[in-house]
Amino acid sequence: MKFIDETVITVRAGNGGSGCLSFRREKYIPYGGPDGGDGGNGGSIIIRGTDSLNTLADFRNKSIFTAENGKAGGSRNKHGRNGDDLIIDLPLGCVITDNITNEELCDLDKEDKTFIVAKGGEHGFGNVRFKTSTNRAPRKKTLGKEGESREIKIVLKVLADVGLVGLPNAGKSSFLQAVSMARPKIADYEFTTLTPNLGVVLYSDYEKFVVADIPGIIEGASTGVGLGTQFLKHISRTKMLLNIIDGSNKTYEMITDEIEKIHHELESYDETLIKKDLWIVINKIDLVSNEELNDLRNKFNMTKLVVYFVSTVTKIGIEELTDNIYEFLKYENRIK
Repeated sequence: MKFIDETVITVRAGNGGSGCLSFRREKYIPYGGPDGGDGGNGGSIIIRGTDSLNTLADFRNKSIFTAENGKAGGSRNKHGRNGDDLIIDLPLGCVITDNITNEELCDLDKEDKTFIVAKGGEHGFGNVRFKTSTNRAPRKKTLGKEGESREIKIVLKVLADVGLVGLPNAGKSSFLQAVSMARPKIADYEFTTLTPNLGVVLYSDYEKFVVADIPGIIEGASTGVGLGTQFLKHISRTKMLLNIIDGSNKTYEMITDEIEKIHHELESYDETLIKKDLWIVINKIDLVSNEELNDLRNKFNMTKLVVYFVSTVTKIGIEELTDNIYEFLKYENRIK
């Protein structure tokens, strides 16, 4: 199934019900006063964030959402029934904007957070409302008002603490599997990961953090090469980034060249990404000789980069890295 993380829908709130024009007509009261009741309010369109959804696939075949109209008022001062609100559940992390004005309306960053995206129309008044001392039999009522209608754009940006970036086949999905309960598709060809994957790292009985794995970035991604940058928005909310690099059969110069490529593509897409804390994780060290590994360690120790050497196969370095990620997030007071 295609991963859908952006869509445009039309929302139409219900119209208010009209007021009633009516007079009491009883056997012994032939000239009763007005008794026309008010109409009911139109239903509103409400969006709500939920962690039970992770894609916008439900909107693939539906683009118009309409709430119920309010009912008209009746005689004997009967108030019309209000129209039912329509609640649209969306994945956490969705940002909703007006598609015409580009005004940001809401950011669903919390469970059960709600926002009225289109308000129902107000009810009309029955003629009993217009009775006065000088007009005891008003022949006036008002219509209900139209509900709001707008076209909105929904963009899903997954919520995660840590984002994984790197070239295709660097071992990002293997890393995600090694540190969490996530089981992403893994194989030895480029772009195995075609959609963002989320993994929850349970650090203790009470503490956890979320890691997001996105499809590999290749040189020229910022100009649309490969899968382009269509998924980079999913790491824009992360607190830190891990650049996963395949360290097998590579020299120090080859690795630093990869680091520069990823840095360039991130900066070309959104310069705020390179302002995040970014750690370098050199993976597959089980395929690197001790001599080569020591040489790499010595050279990176001469830089200001934060570098970790790990193997997702043998789990070397995984626990230390996970501990330090947790401590970093905890220190920054970013784990809730």
